[in-house]
Amino acid sequence: MNTESLNRFLYDSKLRAYALMRWTTYVLTILAVGILLYAHGVVEDPATLRKLFHAIDGILAIFVVIYLLRILYAFERLKFLRRTRFEGFLMLVVFINEFSTYVLGIPVIYNIFESIGIPLSVEWYRASVSMYMLLLLIVELLETKVHMKTLQLKPGITFLLSFISLICIGTGLFMLPKMTTTPDGMRFVDALFMATSASCITGLAVVDPGTYFTLSGQVLLLVLVQLGGLGVMTFATFFATLMRQGMGIKQHVAMHELMDSDSLLSAKGLLGKLITLTLSIEAVGAVIIFATWSPEVQFTNLGSKIFYSVFHAVSGFCNAGFSLFPEGLYTQPLRTGYIMHLTIAALVILGGLGFPTMLDVFSPSAMRRRMHAPWRNWKLLSRVTIYTSAALLAFGTVVFFLLEYFNTLSTLNFAEAIVTAFFQSATTRSSGFHTVDISVLNTPTVLLFLALMFIGASPGSMGGGIKTTTFVVLILSVITTIRGRENLEIGRRNIPHSVAYKAFSVFTFAVVINIICIFFLSITDAQFDILKLMFEQVSAFATVGLSTGITAGLSDAGKLIIIMSMYVGRVGTLTLALALSTRVSTKAYKLPTSHLPVG
Repeated sequence: MNTESLNRFLYDSKLRAYALMRWTTYVLTILAVGILLYAHGVVEDPATLRKLFHAIDGILAIFVVIYLLRILYAFERLKFLRRTRFEGFLMLVVFINEFSTYVLGIPVIYNIFESIGIPLSVEWYRASVSMYMLLLLIVELLETKVHMKTLQLKPGITFLLSFISLICIGTGLFMLPKMTTTPDGMRFVDALFMATSASCITGLAVVDPGTYFTLSGQVLLLVLVQLGGLGVMTFATFFATLMRQGMGIKQHVAMHELMDSDSLLSAKGLLGKLITLTLSIEAVGAVIIFATWSPEVQFTNLGSKIFYSVFHAVSGFCNAGFSLFPEGLYTQPLRTGYIMHLTIAALVILGGLGFPTMLDVFSPSAMRRRMHAPWRNWKLLSRVTIYTSAALLAFGTVVFFLLEYFNTLSTLNFAEAIVTAFFQSATTRSSGFHTVDISVLNTPTVLLFLALMFIGASPGSMGGGIKTTTFVVLILSVITTIRGRENLEIGRRNIPHSVAYKAFSVFTFAVVINIICIFFLSITDAQFDILKLMFEQVSAFATVGLSTGITAGLSDAGKLIIIMSMYVGRVGTLTLALALSTRVSTKAYKLPTSHLPVG
């Protein structure tokens, strides 16, 4: 039977077969994820665990059969294989492992990973395949027109709900018995705090992640950090590629605000570039960190060393600041690892520049264009973010060095003190890592940190704060007003007054939220000094994660205030910018002009 005859034979049953395969995939994916959660979060008995893992292997085998059937029913089979090459590779790995394990009696995945000391290798393999199928399920649901008509959610609401969903899922998973080393499990408020801090890539912690969480809990923390970090960047792209209905001027303006895209078409393929760039930078960072661990740092095996390297690389690039060591990078063996400090600082800086800037400056296509046309300048956004970030880094380094030279830097030589000052300047902008004792900083240094944290990172980045561009627009608007000029100019470009209005709105919003939260913290946690409460609050709102050591000692009410601050700080200013950018006035008249004295 040739290909054409086969296609004709299968044509009548294609729709029914696809519907059956789709619903089978839905049910089995949800079942596999549920079994994984039950096995890794609850079950202790080894015999029960083996039965559960055999059930997951059976589900994975059905996934392989369904993929083969999809190839059979795809009338253009070569195009289908090219389009689903990653899924095909994954199904090939599943088939080889299933065949070798249950037919030949040789567990390939187990033997390979256990030989290099990576624990839970088979469980990670099963979880990876199941989560990938879950991702495919979610994407397919998002692409279903009926589903989109049912939801009818605005972009801003969808963005808010995406973070709330991630936080709720993380909270529930952290409360599972096997996620923590304590027999009673994690309290709801503490689980909510850690899930929010990870999802909003803040880094504040009410427990020590390295000792309180099991390996499963630490992997969950890492996943939440990675998903939370990619949330802002993938938001606009998802609307360009998946949410095809209702894609109009409003979403175009929102994407322009987020990604500085020229058009929807230019941003359509952005998601793949963002994920590829993110994983590439994190991989390079993990390799360098792996090679620069101090010999005094003891790991149980090679797999543990690899996991620690990957964890700190992802935490650094996502500007989360979580560490698996008791005192973070200030822990004694790591305190003098200056090459690793510089590596993490570089990851933090790259993660804080913003993807629009990184793609404009560092992407291979942009580099090739500049090689052919060296006179081409960076985009205005790239110039503003890079020059402002460099200026703030230099300013923070110099001022921290001068203020702390006889305090936290007193035991270091000049080169070590410079590296330490540079690291604090970089990490203060939105990361949360620290290589000095934050609790003993001088008061002027604390005030410096408050200012740098409040400014934060750049638009479309992993960082928080009011953003560097907002800061620049505010400063230049003030200078323009003082000079009596009407037009705001940056880089030989005229900036519309609406941009200045948005900048002042974001600034006012941030100030008001912080003042309100500090006021309530002074009531709920009056036992702490007001400056420490201010530091904690601004660190939470700017999603920085630095603390003077009072986080775990906050009352439940105080923790809830910090949780709200982390969430609002992650999505609030962005949501406000989206709201302002989509409410375009169409009034065809102008009211009489009047003057009002200010100042």
